[in-house]
Amino acid sequence: MKIRPKVTILLTLLLCVLGGVAFFIEEAVVMPRFTQLELRNAHVAMQRVRNSVEHDLATLEVQVMDWGNWSELYEFVQGRNPGFPGHNVTRAALREAQVTAIWIFNRDGRQMMFSGEYVHTGLDPEGLISRNGMMREDLSWHGNLGTMHTANGLVRTNLGMMLLVSGPILDGSGSGEPQGLAVMGRVLTPAKIRVMERETETEILAVNPESSMEDRYVETPALTQVFGSFRDLYGKPVFTLRVDVPRDVTAHGRRAIMVASLLIFGLSIVVLLLILVLLNRLVLSPLDRVTRHAVAIGENPDLPERLNSGARDEFGQLAAEFDRMVDRFVETRSELVDQSFQAGFAEMSKGVLHNLGNALTPLGVRLEALSRRLRESPAADIRLAAAELASVNDDAARRAALLEFVELGAGEMAAMIEAASADVETMQRQASLMRASLSEQVRVSHSKAALVESVRLPELVQQSLEIVPDASRRRLAVEADESLQRIGAVRVARTVLRMVLQNLIINAADAVRDAGRERGVFRVAAEIVREADHDALHLRCEDNGVGISPDNLERVFEKGYSTKSRDTNQGIGLHWCANAILSLGGRIWASSEGPGRGAAMHLILPLEARESGAMA
Repeated sequence: MKIRPKVTILLTLLLCVLGGVAFFIEEAVVMPRFTQLELRNAHVAMQRVRNSVEHDLATLEVQVMDWGNWSELYEFVQGRNPGFPGHNVTRAALREAQVTAIWIFNRDGRQMMFSGEYVHTGLDPEGLISRNGMMREDLSWHGNLGTMHTANGLVRTNLGMMLLVSGPILDGSGSGEPQGLAVMGRVLTPAKIRVMERETETEILAVNPESSMEDRYVETPALTQVFGSFRDLYGKPVFTLRVDVPRDVTAHGRRAIMVASLLIFGLSIVVLLLILVLLNRLVLSPLDRVTRHAVAIGENPDLPERLNSGARDEFGQLAAEFDRMVDRFVETRSELVDQSFQAGFAEMSKGVLHNLGNALTPLGVRLEALSRRLRESPAADIRLAAAELASVNDDAARRAALLEFVELGAGEMAAMIEAASADVETMQRQASLMRASLSEQVRVSHSKAALVESVRLPELVQQSLEIVPDASRRRLAVEADESLQRIGAVRVARTVLRMVLQNLIINAADAVRDAGRERGVFRVAAEIVREADHDALHLRCEDNGVGISPDNLERVFEKGYSTKSRDTNQGIGLHWCANAILSLGGRIWASSEGPGRGAAMHLILPLEARESGAMA
């Protein structure tokens, strides 16, 4: 798997893990805190209910203390004011005191009065705090008789739960010996429960009494219910209130967490996308580009393109070093190809020179022998004898001797000439062998496949110009047409084509010189043409030199033909160019509008698979 999907998968998994951790924290840490807060609120709500009940008991306790510190009641308990109940225990008095019932006990615990005997409220008092006209002995309040102590509590009645408060009966000035207990009761009616709900801002329901006095909590999806039990005057569970607290905290908290989670999730997606975009732009794309370039270099040894990153980060430095490495490799490879090409030529030349040396050695020997014979020939003596013979007329003996000498010399010269003729014939045969050897070397060199490389034509023209003599280079302005850039890289025999262009540039410089110009122009253009069943490269090399007459357009490629001086040219350059182009499977021809109007050389070379994409 490539690094881009790996990074994407890892970041996605990281986002999922973070989301799972956040969900776990919300459910295991945050939401229980909301639940604890609601339980605390429920406990506070139940405590407010208890406080409300205690407040009512305290209020009722103030009233019972006020009643107990009444001189008329004090006298009634002592038996001196028997008309007290009839005048003071009325419906108006009970309503003003907001009580349901009033009990009066003397110091002995005898029930002296019950308000129900005077004001009918429907309350059944039997067994509540007295039995058979006496205070119940199991009531803890029994010990308060004759003391200054007050007490309060709850008791269940036929009308509902009742608040009971007791206080001492005093003489009206808050002093004197207590003569008994005054007891007041107030029933918790539904209206009173509603008042308590408004005061505590909760919903209160009376349920069946529970044995446990500890508050019990029950959670539902919408409510937190707290059950609080109350004991009666005798220490027994008398009733249980259920306080319902809406779970608004949890609902608001869950909504807040949900909104926060959605925002965090959305922000995480945005951050993830931003990280992916930045990683793709700053890391993955440059890395992918370098990787693809390295793969392309591995698949294409001709190295057609460069990265040219331009970035200043590590990837930019890596790309720059990569380009420099590739440039050095291309340069080294080109140098090695050139050196191998030159080494091939040198090796071939070495073989040719070796064969020529083998042929020239006996030829030199024969030439040396022939030169020695010629030097030793009696030709000079024969000429002297012939001259003397012409001047001797009267000396017959001398004339006869001279004639004999001339005859002998002529015979020796004939023999020498015959031997020389044999030597010349032998040397002619040896020269023929040398020519045959050279022809064979040329044929073998043409039959060898040239090394095909990927090359950009502007670079090829520049490389060809570098090996042109300085005199020719100074005479020409070499121009590369923009068509060379558009074509891009092509696969050709770079070394051979470079030497061909070198020859054409030198010839163009000579043509400009012969035209009498100090400086001329050599322009190279290119196009891709269709030849038979393959693509071919058409190079057009134009100059503004002396030009070529129509009669010589075909002859310029013949061996030995040249319009230049024999002292400076042997008619080999264009002939070699034609043979080199033909050996590559191409063709070459010349065109000119006539003398003085410049000339153009056309080269057609078959192309192998072209490099994709033109240069920018």
